[in-house]
Amino acid sequence: MPFELVRNDITRMRVDAIVNAANCSLLGGGGVDGAIHRAAGPGLLKECRTLGGCPTGEARITGGYDLPSRYVIHTPGPVWQGGGHGEKELLTSCYLSSLRLAAAHRCESVAFPLISAGVYGYPRDQALRVAADTILGFLSDHDMLVYLVIYDRTAYAISQNLYASIRAFIDDAEIPADYEKTEFYRRAGNVSLPLAAPKERKTLFPKLGKKAHPQSVEEPDSWTEFSASAPSLNEYLREQDEGFRDMLLRKIDETGITDAVCYKRANVDRKLFNKIKNQPDYRAGKSTVLAFAVALRLSLPEIQEMLGKAGFSLSHSSKADLIVEYFVLQGNYNVFEINEALFSFDQKLLGSA
Repeated sequence: MPFELVRNDITRMRVDAIVNAANCSLLGGGGVDGAIHRAAGPGLLKECRTLGGCPTGEARITGGYDLPSRYVIHTPGPVWQGGGHGEKELLTSCYLSSLRLAAAHRCESVAFPLISAGVYGYPRDQALRVAADTILGFLSDHDMLVYLVIYDRTAYAISQNLYASIRAFIDDAEIPADYEKTEFYRRAGNVSLPLAAPKERKTLFPKLGKKAHPQSVEEPDSWTEFSASAPSLNEYLREQDEGFRDMLLRKIDETGITDAVCYKRANVDRKLFNKIKNQPDYRAGKSTVLAFAVALRLSLPEIQEMLGKAGFSLSHSSKADLIVEYFVLQGNYNVFEINEALFSFDQKLLGSA
């Protein structure tokens, strides 16, 4: 995943560079800043003293010293003053300046904290939106692995209204009565059923020759009769349906987008996409298949079909599947916003390995 939310201690991240939410002096402080200086050791402070500080919204780079990362990128974020004093522009500049500095030093992986969302008072939901929009915009033109590191559950949460809405959706979807389920989904998205309706039983081997083949495995009077009329294994294999890879490439062509647009929308690494494209027998994981289905803006029945091509299915026994279903019914195909919700409910993110 080029952009991933993780719950971790940023000082333990094994990446090329970590970003420090510093103050303008660059001489250490509280929160993330203090933790990074303590973990890096005195060499970091000694180098920072030579930099002469850093204005809000800009960035400076130093060595990582005792940290597992090669570099520390220091960027002072804005103090929240109500939103009317250029805070958004300054916060955007913090992320862009840090990313550009990382790219200039050929960093392939970078870990950010949620800048300004601590003692500087920037509202967390707005700080997250700025971080996501800026990082995703940068990644549209650059190949880099970027982590947004959340230290603990209390440091991050989607809006309470969205959380409550998803929670209610999950609870209602688990109601066993078919009528109530159907009515709920009809109200939620003018959809008659939450998942693809069960397919009608297909006849076996409908395209093979002129022999009278049995219409279902239940119809032959005996196994001998079935065996006599069944095709050979080679004939059967020739009737194999398209797989996930073929459906993915077909849908990309039908949608009229480029491969790059598709895998970037899916938040999937270019190398992984090329494996899927060039290795017909490559088995993608469920979260990867779902990421591509969302990137292609597929309907729920189409998503179910694509999952089936890879040997998976949407299930109401899976909280993660229900969260994806919720967003699709809302017409929201933003993979990162879906991943925000999955992260809040401690579920595996779309596109993750």
